[in-house]
Amino acid sequence: MKNQHFKDFFWNSDLTCTGGYDAIIQCLNDGKRTCKEVEEFMKARASVEEKYAKDLLGLSKKVCGHNEMNTLKRSLDMFKLQTEHVSLSHLQLAHSMREEAKKLEEFRGKQREARKKMEQQMEFLHKQKSSHFKRTMDSLRSVKKCSVRCPPQSKKTYEQKCRDKEEADQNMNRNANNTKQMEKLYSKAQSAKQTAEEADRVYYQNVTIMGSIRDEWLTEHINACEMFENQAMERIIFLRNTVWTHLNQLSQQCVTSDELYEEVRKSLEQCDVQEDIGHIINLRRTGEKPPAPVVYDNFYGGQRPPAVTPPPRLPPPISRRGPLPDPTNNSEDTIYSVIQF
Repeated sequence: MKNQHFKDFFWNSDLTCTGGYDAIIQCLNDGKRTCKEVEEFMKARASVEEKYAKDLLGLSKKVCGHNEMNTLKRSLDMFKLQTEHVSLSHLQLAHSMREEAKKLEEFRGKQREARKKMEQQMEFLHKQKSSHFKRTMDSLRSVKKCSVRCPPQSKKTYEQKCRDKEEADQNMNRNANNTKQMEKLYSKAQSAKQTAEEADRVYYQNVTIMGSIRDEWLTEHINACEMFENQAMERIIFLRNTVWTHLNQLSQQCVTSDELYEEVRKSLEQCDVQEDIGHIINLRRTGEKPPAPVVYDNFYGGQRPPAVTPPPRLPPPISRRGPLPDPTNNSEDTIYSVIQF
């Protein structure tokens, strides 16, 4: 597709109209607003990254596996360390985003200053063109022929002057035999002729000046279109590259975070369950023999039952007494037996 340019599509048929120029300025203002919005977006994103980094840094300082030991402890320590490194990388990312936002702000300022000079020049030419065009059109009221379109009121006045002149000429011709009126009509016609010639001279002079002003305005309008088109192109390219760089920074942050997390994964791969269990045993062992079983001790007899381990979880026998001793005689007197200890 053929390249299109501002200088070919922003003209108006009316010499005093500035619609094309105003449309370009509106486009540039919209572009400036877009730059400001992208700049504020990047600053806000940098603040989000900074807050996240600070929260993550605080989290990395919290106790995590303080009482753990051996390989798992080393993995948890690596986990906290790399979390701290991730937080620092996010802080660096926030700093880089602010740097890009600052570049965008500087770019916007440079374009504003360049536009300001051109806009001042064009504003001066527009005022000069408009005022001189009005002065030129006013002079047409005394001229018979006009090569440019006149305002309705100027054309009406001009036509009226022409009719008045024609009427004066006709009156002079009708009264050609009247010597008394002829001198007066002739004097009036000569005065009108001189006035018309003077008006024609002023009009021609104004048209000439108007032509010079128009040529100067045309040149400056083309220059302004080219300059503003270049600014629009630079803005589009700069914004595209800025967003591209922003996304590259985010992608690089993901890569950096994954590399840091990979160090944790490598540490976790070295975590040996059996080694940690053995370490716990060697560090905190208390003995290798369990306590002896509880022995049954008969309260009445000196003999001890065989040391037989009772069935697990069975209650002891209900009857816990030994047999009563038999009496030695059957006399009427009560004889008490003595228990031997």
